[in-house]
Amino acid sequence: MFLKSFIVLLGITALVSGSPVNLSTRAIDQATFNDLTFYFQYASSAYADSCASPNGNTLITEDKPDIIILQFNNVVTDTQGFIARDDNRREIVVALRGSTAATDFLIDAEIALIPFVSPGVRPPAGSLAHTGFLTAWNSVAAQVLTIVRAQLAAHPGYSLVSTGHSLGGALSGLAGIALQQNFPNKYVYSVNYVAETRRSNTRRFVPISPTRMFTYGQPRTFNPTGALFINQQFGANAFRGVHTTDGVPTIIPTSLGYRHHGIEYWQNPDPASAQTTKKCAADGEDPTCSASIPSQGIDQAHLTYFGIAAGTAFC
Repeated sequence: MFLKSFIVLLGITALVSGSPVNLSTRAIDQATFNDLTFYFQYASSAYADSCASPNGNTLITEDKPDIIILQFNNVVTDTQGFIARDDNRREIVVALRGSTAATDFLIDAEIALIPFVSPGVRPPAGSLAHTGFLTAWNSVAAQVLTIVRAQLAAHPGYSLVSTGHSLGGALSGLAGIALQQNFPNKYVYSVNYVAETRRSNTRRFVPISPTRMFTYGQPRTFNPTGALFINQQFGANAFRGVHTTDGVPTIIPTSLGYRHHGIEYWQNPDPASAQTTKKCAADGEDPTCSASIPSQGIDQAHLTYFGIAAGTAFC
């Protein structure tokens, strides 16, 4: 299974324990903890070869958006994931799979920073992204955006969420900003308004919630300019989970020109709970959180998040 491939390929078996800190100053609210756990179930399910009903919801595709058929896949970059629609929460979720094959690890290793160019995204000058991650996301971006566009047209007012673990977390960061930029947060045109009101020449724009991203064990993906751009666009809506001593979030050092985006939620120590999860600094780099522990690469902590083994399918 993919968990073993991580360890065998990289030859990392050490487990480093984090030091407990004062829990009275760090606990997050239960609703935030529940969201972190809930969206990890999507991220974990992305490792499955097939997932007919992610988190009990509808799997959607490009050709038949309301029928369960398959997940999106690019065989060249080995980039997979799925798009699910939750009609109870009124949201569309894009989940990206993490590393499972040799191609994925080659993508992980392409760490040179290149100009951040992606369909529909308008970053400021000087924004750079990880070569491998950006190449992988761009290989499926058009397909994902096409499916989401159709879903928003059919379901106006639905919000958007991206999620992923490990490599999937990096791809989720790229997907999140693509969703936010291609489908602005303010309003979506309701194509059903005419039928609903029987007024043939009237249009309505329906407000939707801001796009959110939930990443887990995500390595650094952007340079400081790119990371700042994400932070400015998302604010508190970028959630970056880190489990105890997981070394992947810091495996690409800042000395190579990288910087994290999103607010880190450091779950340390175990067991996972709202009381053992700290909300870290808003700029993405908090020396009192997981960055306080030297990276050991892929360790056992990387393979479990919020009490769930990565790869567990909720389908």
